[in-house]
Amino acid sequence: MYRTDRVPPPVGSVSVSRTSRRTALLAVPAAVLLALIPSTASAYPNPGKVTGDVVVHDPTMIRTSAGRYLLYSTGGGLGYRTSTDRTAFTAGGDAFATKPGWWSSYATEAWAPDISYRGGKYLMYYAVSTFGSNKSAIGLAGSSTGLPGSWTDYGVVYTSTTSSDYNAIDPNLFVDDGGKWWLSFGSWWTGIKMIQIDPATGKQLATNSTRYSLAARPTGTKAVEAPYIVKRSGYYYLFASYDTCCAGTSSTYKVKVGRATSVTGPYYDKSGVAMTNNGGTPVLESHGSIIGPGGQSIMNDADGDLIVYHYYDGNDNGTPKLGINLLNWSTGWPVAY
Repeated sequence: MYRTDRVPPPVGSVSVSRTSRRTALLAVPAAVLLALIPSTASAYPNPGKVTGDVVVHDPTMIRTSAGRYLLYSTGGGLGYRTSTDRTAFTAGGDAFATKPGWWSSYATEAWAPDISYRGGKYLMYYAVSTFGSNKSAIGLAGSSTGLPGSWTDYGVVYTSTTSSDYNAIDPNLFVDDGGKWWLSFGSWWTGIKMIQIDPATGKQLATNSTRYSLAARPTGTKAVEAPYIVKRSGYYYLFASYDTCCAGTSSTYKVKVGRATSVTGPYYDKSGVAMTNNGGTPVLESHGSIIGPGGQSIMNDADGDLIVYHYYDGNDNGTPKLGINLLNWSTGWPVAY
């Protein structure tokens, strides 16, 4: 999350008078008439029901082999929530009871964690930065249980400075079918980037120093961040948050997606526009009291893929809250429901 401040009717050959059109409509069955009336319902679903400690920002979630959900989010030493049913959430201690000393070179708290389970342990990439600055760092920690206080910090993975044209925050780890590890990240500036990771260290692969570009907004606002990549049915899908976060009910955050045949891109939206050229197909946007959904992660669960995100509650003074929806992939593009 970046912190600046994140048809006319067809023309026919025959002219029909207003009176004759009204007469014709009266002869149409009521059910058909209702189908002709544009729906006022939102194209986007409300979040699924969650209760308890659900005030979060930039959530990432995983389910343990015992069926417990572990959720971490932005703030402090990375805030923790847990649930046994994906509905009722309870808060616990932060991931880090004592913040790693190196953080102080960048900030006093961590942002936008990304949790996964690899090689018999939990891994969590996260960002350390201050609002509106690209003097930033991505860190990595590991744990055998994934529980608060159990995390061992492995230090800095990747950094950016005030002279960089990118921002090293909002990390997401993706492991491809061949076992190669990739870390996407980025916020504003020149957009979403990717580096290859050494599975042995969790840090950049020494033999590949390339920093790939995945998404950008070269004209207008630079507001794209929070990448998350999954592979479904032969395509790589890049989810990202667009526009401005962190402004309560004034937030304009939204989630968009593109897809590619290679993990390093190029990614295109449903209309064929490159994500490096302002492209992106909407997945979630503001509707009703659900303001600025974003900071998303994708999780596969027993009942399908979930999009896990925060939104600002228009009925609660813009408080950031947890949103969870399922995704339907039947069209080849993710649709939240």
